[in-house]
Parts: sequence; structure tokens; C-alpha cells
Amino acid sequence: MKGLNIPVGVSDFVEIRQNGYYYVDKTGLICELLKTTGTKVTLITRPRRFGKTLTMSMLDNFFNIQKDSKSIFAGLEIAGQDALCREWMNRWPVIFVSFKQVDGLDFASAYEMLKQVVADVYKKHLYLLESEKIAEFDKQIIRRLVERKGSEAETKNSFGLLTNVMQAYYGQQVILLMDEYDVPVAKANSNGYYTEMLDMMKGIMQPLKDNPALRFAVITGCLKIAKESIFTGTNNFVSDTVTDSRLNEYFGFTQKEVDRILQDAGAEKQAELVKMWYDGYHFGEFDVYCPWDVMNYLRDWQYNPNVKPVGYWKNTSDNAIIRSFIDYAGSAITKKLEILLSGGYIVQQIDENLTYDYLHSSEDNLWSILYLTGYLTRIRETELDQKIPNGTEALIIPNAEIREIFETTIVKWFQESARVWDRQKLFAAVWNGDGETITQEMNRLLRKTISYHDYKEDFYHAFLAGIFAGAGCMVESNREHGEGRSDVVVSDPTEARVAVFEVKYSHKMDEMEHDCNAALQQIDERMYAVEYEDDYDQILCYGISFYKKRCLIRKK
Repeated sequence: MKGLNIPVGVSDFVEIRQNGYYYVDKTGLICELLKTTGTKVTLITRPRRFGKTLTMSMLDNFFNIQKDSKSIFAGLEIAGQDALCREWMNRWPVIFVSFKQVDGLDFASAYEMLKQVVADVYKKHLYLLESEKIAEFDKQIIRRLVERKGSEAETKNSFGLLTNVMQAYYGQQVILLMDEYDVPVAKANSNGYYTEMLDMMKGIMQPLKDNPALRFAVITGCLKIAKESIFTGTNNFVSDTVTDSRLNEYFGFTQKEVDRILQDAGAEKQAELVKMWYDGYHFGEFDVYCPWDVMNYLRDWQYNPNVKPVGYWKNTSDNAIIRSFIDYAGSAITKKLEILLSGGYIVQQIDENLTYDYLHSSEDNLWSILYLTGYLTRIRETELDQKIPNGTEALIIPNAEIREIFETTIVKWFQESARVWDRQKLFAAVWNGDGETITQEMNRLLRKTISYHDYKEDFYHAFLAGIFAGAGCMVESNREHGEGRSDVVVSDPTEARVAVFEVKYSHKMDEMEHDCNAALQQIDERMYAVEYEDDYDQILCYGISFYKKRCLIRKK
């Protein structure tokens, strides 16, 4: 095993390079951007944790006239472009701002955070206050913005003003880098102040429109918010999304890069696991891994070579979009989710120009957001067994990590939903030993679920436990009993009664009767009920066999 100094959660390019952290060279992006210098604004949208902020930090350090970056780019791809480096490296005024921290439960609190972001940017340019090239009335506005005392109009125009005064100071146009531009709008939509924040961000984006002080701008985010007209009037505007191919090799790790990383770490034997869990994203013509996951896993693997892959990506967000999607689910959506979770694909129209306030207005919007935010990915037409209609995409779940996110979210949704269903008839049948009624009620509930993972036993364990959760009983799943492990135990200490369930998964419908009897026999042979004999007056044992959305229950 070779020890790599892997940075996790570090998005500062200088920190990575100066500390000798492991870095996958993405500086070729600079050459690609400079091939089209006539493009005033480039909007790059990618899912979270695909390296957007680190890329913007890299661009800032390359172009920024206030920095001396030759040493930190030494040995990287861009350093081999001598003429380009002479013309562009540390030769341009740069404004770099990130909106990822702008959040709040109401507009007032979010606006205060936005003013702090503006103030922090201006603090990097306090030298402007000493220059005779800057008008005194502009200096007064700068002071107010630094002190977070600027008016709403001044805050809206803050980056327009900054490009103008920096051009006056340096005598040349300014490069503007805006990271995670859509975070304030997304947070506002979640917390009920969407209209106010949208209006504010439209103002913030004003320097992108017919601004002679602007050399060019690069904007990053998760979604392209075109319909809200944030970018209305912006000339020479180019967007690069997950459907494009021009820049996709610079966001995420390609197979060649992952092979090299694993070789450098001495982890070649982990290649299959890493691919199964973190690969599968098809962006344009490139197949990429999620870089956040790959680096987190290798960091953990270096400490423990027996560590199993886990969902690192899911821990960076509450995955609320999947939950809202499932809450929206009708029969058509439910069927499509089941196809996806069984490894299949669905064909959907995709709209890249979404509006946050209309995300849940149609089924197509919901599938689009799952695709654009990385929860689904596309299959190339050459890999399909059928011709799909123009304007549609064949979508799949990219890897094991995302499938686990779906499954975990579905289990939680079912457990919460089950609590509001009328289960009294079912509960009464359980305590009365009425296997026929239990079968009828369980089958009714099964038809309301979103099944997944090829209908394996884990799904049915969660289904069974979810039915009884929050019903005033104690529910234990897969704990040790007697000589083995029973699947679900429901106990009612007040009434001194307990029900023991053993679950079997049937591969065919005509095997359900046999499997149900086998479950009862297992309860008996492994003595699952013995430990309850001293504490409970009534002990009921049930064998259950499941086949897809059918079940059969028998009482011992």
C-alpha cells in the first residue's frame, strides 16, 4: 500500500498544491476556455461534489493579477503552454465569489449572509480606496458594502461597481468567476422567499450584461435557470451542461484517471468495487466517476484495507429531491421507479431550463431534476436495444451508491406513510391469530409500496417493520433470539403479548405455500419464541412468504 496525501473537503487550489496533496490534473480546462475568448459568459452546470469550486479556485489562481502562481502550476498540463501562460497567467484582474453559503429560513437572514459574501469579496480589494483613479462617491459605496451597510440597490449592483472600479484601477478588463450561483435561489425556494431572492440575484448578475469592463465570466451551478431570466440580455452566453461534451472530462474522474489513482495508491484490486459504487455517470461523450466518492473511499481504504464502499455523496445533502419525488409519486411514477431500481431504464423528456418554483409542477420536471443533479444518468443510444424518440433520454441509476440513496429514502417514506394508514384491522388480526385477514391487509399495503432491489428479503423486512413502527408497540428487526435470528418481533408489554415473524422470499408464486411453511418450521427449530415464555402470556408465531407484491401468512 502506498500512502497518498488525499485532500477531502479541500477546495482551495493553493492549499492542495502547497501542501503536496494528491491532485488530479484538470488544468486543461484553462486551454479549453481560452479557445473561445469571444464568449463573454460561460455557465457550467454539474451535480454537487463534481469539483466545481476547486475548478473555480484553480481559475482564480491562474488568471489573478494579484497572485504569483507560477510555482503552484509547475509540472501541470497548463504549464507546458508557454505562450498561453505568458499572455494569461496572473495578468488579469479577477473577482472570485462563491454563493454556496447563502442560506436562511427567511429572506432577511439570507440577505444578511449575501451582504457578508459581498463584503468579504470587497475586503480583498481595499487597495482601491487608496487609489486616485477611483471616484470618491464610488469609494463611499465601497465602504458601506464592506461594513454591510449598503442599500439594496447598492448590493444588487455590487459586482457591477467592482468590475468598473477594478478596470479603472488596472486599466484593463476584469475576469469574473461566480461559483454556485443558484444556491441562494434553491434555498429560497425551499424556505418560502423565492421571489425576493430571485429579484436580488437578477441584480447581482447585472455585470454579465453588456459590460465593457468585463473580459469574460465563468459561472457554475447545479441548474441552468434560464426561464427565470436571471441571464436575460446577456450576450455571447454559452452554457455547458451534463449533456454537452466540451468540458465534461474536467468535472469528475475519467476511467483513465481512476486507473492511475488506484495504481498510485496501490489499490488496483479495489477497481471493481470502486467502479460499481462510484462510476456510471455519462456526461456528454464522457463516462466519469464522482471524484468526491473516489477520494473519500481511498482515504478510508488507506487506513483500513478491509473497508467497504459507502455512500459518501449522500452525506453531503439531505437528498430532499428524491423524497419530494416519491411524495409526488402516482402509479406511473411508481412503476418507473421500480424499473429503475431493478436495474432497468426509462425513456423521458428532459428540460435543461428549469425553474425552481416549478420543479414539482410536472412529472417531466421531476425526472429532469433527478437527471441534472446526478441521481440519474443517460444511456448512449448505441447501447440501447431500441430507437428512442427525438428529444428524449434513456435514464438509469448510475451506480450502487445512488441506488442505496433511493432505497434508503423509500424505506423511510414507507415507514412514515404507514403510520397514517388505518391499520387497526391488521393489528387486530395479528393479536387474534387470524392469518387470512393478515394476508388480505398486508397484500393491500404491499400494492401501495414502491418495491426495489429485485424484491429481496431486506425489502420485505423493512416493509414489515415499517407497518408496525409508531403503532404503540415495540418493533425489533433481526436481533438474536434462541439459536438464530428472527426477522421481526412485535411486542406489546402492556397486554403481555408478542408476535414473532419469519420472512421468506419466494422465487415463484407457486412456491409461496412451501416457503411459508418453511418459515414456520424455522421458528420452531431455532426456538425463536422460547425467550418470551417467562414474560408474555400470549406468543404468536407467523411464517410469511413474499413474492413481488404478494404475500402469504400462516400462524403456527
